[in-house]
Amino acid sequence: MKILIINGPNLNMLGIREPDIYGKNTYNDLCDLISLYCINAGIEVDIYQSNHEGELVDKIQSAYNCFDGIVINPAAYTHTSVALLDAVKAVGVPTVEVHISDVSTREDFRQISYIRKGCVKTISGKGFDGYIDAIKFLKEQYGDK
Repeated sequence: MKILIINGPNLNMLGIREPDIYGKNTYNDLCDLISLYCINAGIEVDIYQSNHEGELVDKIQSAYNCFDGIVINPAAYTHTSVALLDAVKAVGVPTVEVHISDVSTREDFRQISYIRKGCVKTISGKGFDGYIDAIKFLKEQYGDK
């Protein structure tokens, strides 16, 4: 199984940005956790981060016929980007939306998720473990297909 992990804007600032919400672990810590889990689970993984919406769209499109699943944390683009939704719908790759914080308890504008309409599951508020839960879900649901 081959999974693409996509992280949106400001996730490269983990450990610095609002540690009371996102924790003190860094983006490199997140990448290491995901990589180690995937190695042990026999999953090929590609991890990507960008602060630019168009680059995220390009990366989603690159998954077409190349990946079995996508785990995406669109970050702020969750609440603004129809382009990311359209890209996920276009490629038809099973996609799980992940958020480190529990967005349901945060600001009103964070209650809107455009990308959710194109995802098979949403995991929110589990910190870095949410990524592992998303990978496990994709492997269980789509790994043998």
